[in-house]
Amino acid sequence: MDPEILALVMGVAVAAGWVDAVVGGGGLLLLPALLVAAPTTPLATLLGTNKLGAVFGTVSAAIAYSRKVAVDRRVVLPTAALALLGSGVGAAMAAALTAEVLKPVIMVVLAGVALLVYFRPAMGATPDPRLRTRNRLLAVTALAGVGVSLYDGLIGPGTGVFLIIAFTAVVGMDFVSASASAKIVNVCTNLGALTVFAFGGHVDWLLGLSLAVCTVIGAQIGARMALRRGSGFVRAVLLVVVLALLLRMAWDLLA
Repeated sequence: MDPEILALVMGVAVAAGWVDAVVGGGGLLLLPALLVAAPTTPLATLLGTNKLGAVFGTVSAAIAYSRKVAVDRRVVLPTAALALLGSGVGAAMAAALTAEVLKPVIMVVLAGVALLVYFRPAMGATPDPRLRTRNRLLAVTALAGVGVSLYDGLIGPGTGVFLIIAFTAVVGMDFVSASASAKIVNVCTNLGALTVFAFGGHVDWLLGLSLAVCTVIGAQIGARMALRRGSGFVRAVLLVVVLALLLRMAWDLLA
């Protein structure tokens, strides 16, 4: 890879780490950059390399959040445990299934997310403990730990968005707490998928570790901004990322 292109990819990795730390969706930036920078590299290798870079940034953001935000372990720990397995299954399926058949469904879900966040400005602004019932805790564990993690292993970009919406809409977390919880679960989804890709030989370790340094830098900046500016800032970034994901998937389908 030419030095100029590598430098550009590193810059994109910093931005991806920032987006991932605030709401998730850094793969929306980094995967296209890798596809352009290394067009002859197999897609599975790019996915695995992206996961290697992402997992370090996500761990870094999770640590930054944990110092300031107390997460609900009843929600996060079982969800993270399921996510480790679910994302690995999704990564294994990635070789056998085409993501194209899922994109129209995901676009409909994303459109619903955008409408939900836009027309319910109170959602995620403050915690709503009334929603934290036993049935809802079980529902969010299944939804985030199985459904979202499968998506992360299979496709990836936007996982953090889906996790944050699950935590706010289902169990009433505020956006900052939901983002902190999403980072812990996202660490496990990244590790599960990375393990499968690594065993398959689909990781460029040198490039991935270089990306990791950049995502950590971006993640630290993003997590601190989210903690300092609060739920309103996270909500605004969330809407931008959802709309960007929708436009990207629509472009892919048309192309």
